[in-house]
Amino acid sequence: MESVGPVEIGDCGALPDFSRFEQGRGRLRIVRGLESSRTYPCYPQPVDFPRSMSTSLPGEWPVAGVESLPELVARIVPWFMHGPFHRPAGAFDHVNRIHLHLVSDSTGETLEMIGKAALAQFDNADVVRHFWPMVRSRQHLQRIMPELEANPGLVLYTLVNEETRLRLEECCRRLDFPAVPVLDRVTEALEAALGQEAHGRPGRQHVMDQAYFDRVDAIQFTIAHDDGIGWENWEEADILLAGVSRSSKTPTSIYLANRGYKVANIPLVVESLPPDKLFQLRHPLVVGLTSTPERLVQIRRNRLLSLNEKTQTDYVDNERVKKEIAFARRMFADNGWPVIDVTRRSIEETAAAVIKLLGERRREGAGQHGFEGVKAI
Repeated sequence: MESVGPVEIGDCGALPDFSRFEQGRGRLRIVRGLESSRTYPCYPQPVDFPRSMSTSLPGEWPVAGVESLPELVARIVPWFMHGPFHRPAGAFDHVNRIHLHLVSDSTGETLEMIGKAALAQFDNADVVRHFWPMVRSRQHLQRIMPELEANPGLVLYTLVNEETRLRLEECCRRLDFPAVPVLDRVTEALEAALGQEAHGRPGRQHVMDQAYFDRVDAIQFTIAHDDGIGWENWEEADILLAGVSRSSKTPTSIYLANRGYKVANIPLVVESLPPDKLFQLRHPLVVGLTSTPERLVQIRRNRLLSLNEKTQTDYVDNERVKKEIAFARRMFADNGWPVIDVTRRSIEETAAAVIKLLGERRREGAGQHGFEGVKAI
């Protein structure tokens, strides 16, 4: 972080001497004993490592070894400054900056998702993520240690090899880094509930078993049945998404396919009725996706701009879009298909709602269309 200063503050006495105060690993230095004719920073400056405390300023002015909180510094500044103290905007933003190390013995996907979900609970956190996948040996761990030492911070890890775990924990203790084994509590709880010990084999969720190949087939099916293509094979789908243009049908389909579901989707156009096959499906769950006219117009206009197309067309006309939405909703209601409003939903949230509907349908053992009446979400 860049330092601020020096600032001329006029005639004043020397800074008072402070006792050592610890808070995490953040270190700040305060210059004391400066004469009134000299200039100096208006608040403590960051020091990277303790050895920097032994340096001297030009003119042999000493550097006091003080580790202080910004709040502490703010309280004492009025003692030696004339007038009110105004902290510059962003002056202590570095307090929220951390290095987050994600160490995994597999792809690291689970660890990354846990870290992302946890960080979403914090505002304005400046986090530098360091991703270390496939760490399965002591030698590999040794190769990444210089990077950990150079960027002190929090370590999250998922390592099942006992030797590698112990080595990482030992290094973190030596460096005074907090280290969190994010899956240990869950694994221990499952061991107690199942009455058996975990195997401790890395990447077990990524083995190339039948479920893996089923997921590959689902992705291939979904890509081949995007945007109304291949309607003759819709009966093979698990889910069919219907909706007007730009109602997030394709991204939701791809996300569901990665979860192992075969998904087809079809755009609903006022001037062109869908194939009769859509109204005769027995196996797939048909779900209608809708949105507000204002949101659809915004998305469509952005789409046209990205393609360098004219934005003054019926495609983005508000009244026209309202008619499209009314047409689609009437079709959903006439056929008793459940409806999901995607206006304020992310792709993940929409997909979760679809999966919930599919689960309910399977539990209920429903008939042709899965539901009686419209079930809006």
